[in-house]
Amino acid sequence: MNRKEFLKRLGMLTVGASLIGVDVNAMTTEGSAEAVAPTAKKDGNKTHPDLDYPVRPLKATTERVVTAIIIGAGSRGTTYGKYATQFPDAMNIVGVADIDNFRKKRTAKAHNIPKENCFSDWSEVFAREKFADAVIIATPDNLHFEPCMKALSMGYDVLLEKPAAQTEKECKAILAQAKKYNRIVAICHVLRYAPYFIAMRETIHSGIIGDLVSIQHMEPIQYAHMAHSYVRGKWRDSKQTTPIILAKSCHDLDIIRWMVDKPCLQISAEGTLMHFRPENAPEGAPARCTDGCPHEATCPYSAIDIYVRRKRHLGVFDLPDRKDENAIMEKIKTTMFGRCVYKCDNDQPDHYVTTMLFEGGVTASFTMDAFTPWGGRRTRVMGTKGYIEGDGTKFTVYDFRTNNKRLWYKSVKEMADYKHAGHGGGDHALARDFVEAVAAQDPTKLSSTIDASIESHIIGFKAEKSRKSLKKVKIG
Repeated sequence: MNRKEFLKRLGMLTVGASLIGVDVNAMTTEGSAEAVAPTAKKDGNKTHPDLDYPVRPLKATTERVVTAIIIGAGSRGTTYGKYATQFPDAMNIVGVADIDNFRKKRTAKAHNIPKENCFSDWSEVFAREKFADAVIIATPDNLHFEPCMKALSMGYDVLLEKPAAQTEKECKAILAQAKKYNRIVAICHVLRYAPYFIAMRETIHSGIIGDLVSIQHMEPIQYAHMAHSYVRGKWRDSKQTTPIILAKSCHDLDIIRWMVDKPCLQISAEGTLMHFRPENAPEGAPARCTDGCPHEATCPYSAIDIYVRRKRHLGVFDLPDRKDENAIMEKIKTTMFGRCVYKCDNDQPDHYVTTMLFEGGVTASFTMDAFTPWGGRRTRVMGTKGYIEGDGTKFTVYDFRTNNKRLWYKSVKEMADYKHAGHGGGDHALARDFVEAVAAQDPTKLSSTIDASIESHIIGFKAEKSRKSLKKVKIG
């Protein structure tokens, strides 16, 4: 439902609840992106949240245009490239490299890139003399380290998709390389740049809830997303890419570290691949969903249902027309995305729990779970004087002494130039800050320095070490 409908129904619910003696203030609407806390002030059809923080415009403030080369023109490379399309007087994409000819041509057309600046392999970019200010590295996880190291050595600043590299050793090498050549490296921890998480962090450090004591943070992957990316898809094998705690959740470890703003001292982790295993395949299930599976009509992970009927996660197929069901069916018949989820070569855990101890005694727990009907994030923050609860779109602050509740809520769709930016606006807000940092040659314009980003990666590697060893692991 839209926001107007929701408020109307909420008003009807309030009247009905008062007749039967229900406390509407105790009711929640968790999971609804348009939900509005009952303590928000209403004026006609408008809702006025109690908490407000200024949101920066997405247009970068620079005196010159920053030029960049996209290395890896898939989903993430295209996303950052769109910032240049939206703000051409801030960023200009002048080169592209991708082994997929369709993606390369699509990007070249979108940014009017000359033929001589279009490459196949990433190494071809660096066979030329430096011809841009920066490179955007959005290649597969196993192709982050080498291009980044080469780019830094040639004097490029780097926007590097997460995770930075496949090992702790490589992450530390990138940090050392950035310092050696005095270059700017922005790891794409985009949640740091989303207005929602910025406001939550501001609230924590404002003292409204007293001293921070503990954080509970959850990343619900969503069942179909898990099947697409981490069972059938590119990130199914932790050895070829990175462990799921980094491949999917290094955002979340970074956000927790940013919220606490103190070093993590130790971590403990548990997690297994419990469900997506051969022994759990229903009787008679073939190797592919398109091979006449007798359970296709009832299986929630059916490739036919996810891709053909629901039209989800189709970006991976690079289809000219995403409504062409015959073309989609052909893709799932011939690619890894049509395989039975119980008969894949996957090893990533489908549920993962970590507990962390930070300097000063602050604790945090993080849960990643595949088996949810929605994605996004859920966060609870406990302080000595209050409590925060958020669903990734809005959060409510509770005051212990007064029993008052205060709401933060800003719909990205209503924030002018943010409405087309993913990750709650974080994708393009990161691009804005990167452009400003490169133009001014000032890394402090980034929310996340390379040092902080590598630290949160190390937390992830230590978590995986703990999970495999069944022991607490010290950090640092």
